[in-house]
Amino acid sequence: MVTKKVYPFEDGNAEMKMLLGGKGANLAEMTRLGLPIPCGFTITTEACRAYYASGCIMPEELLQEIGQALTRIEEAQAAGFGDEQQPLLVSVRSGSVASMPGMMDTILNLGLNDATVLGLAARTGNEAFAYDCYRRFIQMFGDVVLGIDSIHFERLLEQNKRKYARASDQEITAEEFKELISNYKRLVEDRTGQSFPQNVHSQLKLAVEAVFRSWNNVRAKVYRKAYGIPDEQGTAVNIQAMVFGNLGNDSGTGVLFTRNPSTGVKELYGEYLLNAQGEDVVAGVRTPKDIAELHKEQPQVHEHLEELALLLEGHYRDMQDIEFTVEKGVLYLLQTRSGKRTAQASVKIAADLVEEGIIDQKEAIRRIEPAHLDQLLHRSIDYSMSPVPIARGLPASPGAASGRIALDSDTAEHWAKNGGKVILVTAETSLDDIHGIIAAEGVLTSRGGMTSHAAVVTRGMGTPCVCGCETLSINEELRSATIGGLTFQEGEEISLDASLGQVFRGSLSLNEPEITPELLKLLEYADTIRSLQIYSNADTPADAGKAREFGAEGIGLCRTEHMFFAGSRLPIVQAMILADSLEERQLHLDRLLPMQQSDFEAMFQSMDGLPVTIRLLDPPLHEFLPNLEQLKEREQQLALSPGTGEELEQVSNTIKKVYSLREVNPMLGLRGVRLGILYPEIYDMQVEAIFKAAERSLHKGVKVRPEIMIPLVGHPNELKQMRELVDNIAGQVMCGEFKGFSYKVGTMIEVPRAALLADSIAKYADFFSFGTNDLTQMTFGYSRDDAESGFMNTYMEQKVLNDNPFQVLDQDGVGKLIEWAVTQGRAVKPFLKTGICGEHGGERASILFCHEIGLDYVSCSPYRVPFARIAAAQAALNADMNRQRLDAEVV
Repeated sequence: MVTKKVYPFEDGNAEMKMLLGGKGANLAEMTRLGLPIPCGFTITTEACRAYYASGCIMPEELLQEIGQALTRIEEAQAAGFGDEQQPLLVSVRSGSVASMPGMMDTILNLGLNDATVLGLAARTGNEAFAYDCYRRFIQMFGDVVLGIDSIHFERLLEQNKRKYARASDQEITAEEFKELISNYKRLVEDRTGQSFPQNVHSQLKLAVEAVFRSWNNVRAKVYRKAYGIPDEQGTAVNIQAMVFGNLGNDSGTGVLFTRNPSTGVKELYGEYLLNAQGEDVVAGVRTPKDIAELHKEQPQVHEHLEELALLLEGHYRDMQDIEFTVEKGVLYLLQTRSGKRTAQASVKIAADLVEEGIIDQKEAIRRIEPAHLDQLLHRSIDYSMSPVPIARGLPASPGAASGRIALDSDTAEHWAKNGGKVILVTAETSLDDIHGIIAAEGVLTSRGGMTSHAAVVTRGMGTPCVCGCETLSINEELRSATIGGLTFQEGEEISLDASLGQVFRGSLSLNEPEITPELLKLLEYADTIRSLQIYSNADTPADAGKAREFGAEGIGLCRTEHMFFAGSRLPIVQAMILADSLEERQLHLDRLLPMQQSDFEAMFQSMDGLPVTIRLLDPPLHEFLPNLEQLKEREQQLALSPGTGEELEQVSNTIKKVYSLREVNPMLGLRGVRLGILYPEIYDMQVEAIFKAAERSLHKGVKVRPEIMIPLVGHPNELKQMRELVDNIAGQVMCGEFKGFSYKVGTMIEVPRAALLADSIAKYADFFSFGTNDLTQMTFGYSRDDAESGFMNTYMEQKVLNDNPFQVLDQDGVGKLIEWAVTQGRAVKPFLKTGICGEHGGERASILFCHEIGLDYVSCSPYRVPFARIAAAQAALNADMNRQRLDAEVV
């Protein structure tokens, strides 16, 4: 248990980040390196947590520690806190463990009051400077501590400048500042009912409490949620002697990056202002100058700054974001941290640091952020014009798109064929919408979650999609859509940032994705490190080609039901399902067989030499049935028209057939292996198509490695029966020179019972592929769409669940089922191939788990393959670090 709550900078180091926060640890490290750091101390994150645990009460012991640390600053500065002749002023800044720029609060010039301001004026010989500092302090303290919105102070400042015709703050005289301060104090009294505090120790106590409280301000909580920063971490508080950049034109303040954070180019990048304090640079009250101009105005300072920037980047082995102040020609560093950067810059900097010998390949891979790869591999909104979103939904499939609103798939397809760019806007999508999704630049729905039909299909296609936009409503009669309170007619333009789940009015400029040489280099590094193979989910030859382009090592899931959506196939499938006899059904299957064979030949061609895992038909049957409402509407029309008796009878019979096939719970009904057992002729056709495609491909010199997946198995006898079906057909088709042709038969484990009985099922399987989407549904008993559009957000907010289990694999429940099944299956077949093919195959934490439990591969959508390659390498590196740590503990 840590008892010490306050650490002078000289007592800390960079390894104490969890206790001192990022800023405090770096200030301590820079002090240790002998750099020009104003002296100070850090109040720990533990003190912040204790503050909240005690009901937001500052313990006396902490105040005593702060007082002792303050005495050390007084001695070092030859000044006294509250001393009227030689006043010590301090800054009070937040400093979380993870970088949260601008999310929490800072107070400068603390220690000023009506008496100490006179001492500051006398000591500096600059009365205007002293009162400028005092008015700044009152404004920051009033905003951060007393809760008075800064705009009220700004209005008084502008009134003062207009009154005396001052164009800038620097022109204001000491007497004018005194008048402004009187107005500020009056504002404080009017707003709080109390005078502005004159006791400097009370000021400091209130300021520390305010910074602690800022850990839970709205913007900090939103930022933590967006970046996965734990709420319980707390913030440190850094108290540091003030140095002044507003003492004249030989003083100034600025921010410097050791490399360009937008492009990654190795150059000093930053801005500064002469005769200014730190907040002036970021507040936009004056236009800052490019850091290169500092070389002309203060060449010695610029040279010193260059030396220190180079030293800090070399020490921390990363691009640094440095805050500095110049006081009377003397340079001080106020902070350094690893700089925030764009996706492009992140990749370039990592690759360049390897080339420069600063880091090795493994460290470069560790540093890649998943979000950066998402940005690089999809189009993105150009935010240079600062567009404001009109609505938000779930970021279902990343990327950005602009286009005309199309309210149905037929319209989307028609407009797209005529060269238009469209956004399909609908309540939700179904199988019937596949042509519209294919035609659209992006998809926006009012219902559905991250694993809804729209989300899953668009992710596989790389089409941007925002789901569950609750402020979207559609008026079919008026052909209009209301989004975020604004009404659009069909044909008007909107834009989507599906990586963030945002909707914008109008057509916005888009940045095209770019696979840079640096990214290719990092992917090559990753491939030498990882042990997990990376497969892709692909349902079409185009998907397969894209997957291979991105480095996929095979197809982990080809969903054959998706092959039946295109063109003229759906009516044939519907007729096959509605057939009254085996003979009639076989007729339609015979028509589908060459189509399937052609599909598989193209897939084998695309993946020449790599495994192709083909899942036999697994639709909830209702998804392939004709639309019942449309049939009823047609029946009514025919009933009112003379001479349509024969057609009316056909429609009526179809309605009866659809009713007879309807299920109470289709997702748990006649689908997967059950369909194959009840209607083996369907699986016969698909398996025959696979092997005929294999035979023809082999004749063409294509290396074919089919792996046939039987879906939804829950009992060993199901797989036994289907394996016999596959082997029998293979024996019939693959004869002559290809009689010994090698293939695999396995199952998708998505039913908990299959995981529990994995040893029995493994007797008939060459591989297990875990369908984590359905396995999660069945393990939790959640309907994906209903959960994500209903209670999931509440569960997340109330911490019932830490993560959405449809986005991040539930390791405690679903993960244990997978691990158990792998162990039991390999006890029967030591070389049993195992992997996952749900959407979790493209999520970092889930990939790390798959590596830990020894799976052979993960499979994800084509556009996630580069990401998965990096994540798999990071998983291998994490495992190595854990092993090394355990070995060290044993020693």
